[in-house]
Amino acid sequence: MLKVDNISKTFGDFTAVDGVSFEAKDGEITGILGPNGAGKTTCLRILYGLLKPTTGYATIDGIDVQKSAITARKSLGIFPDQFGMSERLTAREQIEYFAQMHGLTGAALKEALDRVIKDLDMAEISDRRTEGFSQGQRMKVTLAQALVHRPKNLVLDEPTRGLDVMSTRLLREQLRKLKDEGHCILFSSHVMQEVAALCDRVIVVAKGKIVANGSPEELCKLAGKDSLEDAFVAIIGSDEGVAA
Repeated sequence: MLKVDNISKTFGDFTAVDGVSFEAKDGEITGILGPNGAGKTTCLRILYGLLKPTTGYATIDGIDVQKSAITARKSLGIFPDQFGMSERLTAREQIEYFAQMHGLTGAALKEALDRVIKDLDMAEISDRRTEGFSQGQRMKVTLAQALVHRPKNLVLDEPTRGLDVMSTRLLREQLRKLKDEGHCILFSSHVMQEVAALCDRVIVVAKGKIVANGSPEELCKLAGKDSLEDAFVAIIGSDEGVAA
């Protein structure tokens, strides 16, 4: 389970995140939905320890990220907003590097690499250098890096950005499978269809604050709208917001 409690983050006079609190539970997909600049990525970076909050704290399976960062990250897989990778390495070497960072060695390392390559149907690209990879192929490598150590929790930042239809479908299938296996999945997006299709619970963020929190159906009911897109527009257009 992932939790943030009264998280705020300021950069000089600018407040990027302002008193945000929420939980993402095991066996569920939780989405953070908001317009660009709403504070979604800042919140996620605090959760996985890249940024230190100005106030509040974040925990991964009850472990404080700031106090015990290395221990907390052992049960976390991170899918960042950019598919950055060393193009001189093969896909397997790239994934292996991240596996070793999580302490995998020897037979356990080989088993983990073989498993994640098979699970993501990467055999054809696993021993190719990543230079020239398509966005879909890069997505697979990035997801494999996040999953190779079998984390209980997975955090994704705008995971389908730039992906084609087939790559998006593959990613969705993998996330549903992980959910069914009891994993905790948290992802940020501003794509309404993606959130509606995947999420058990949606956290709506605007101007660094949570303005609504509930299932897609609950948010539609609260806003008096038939679609999540219409509900989202109504919610972030309100000065006060709504909460579930």
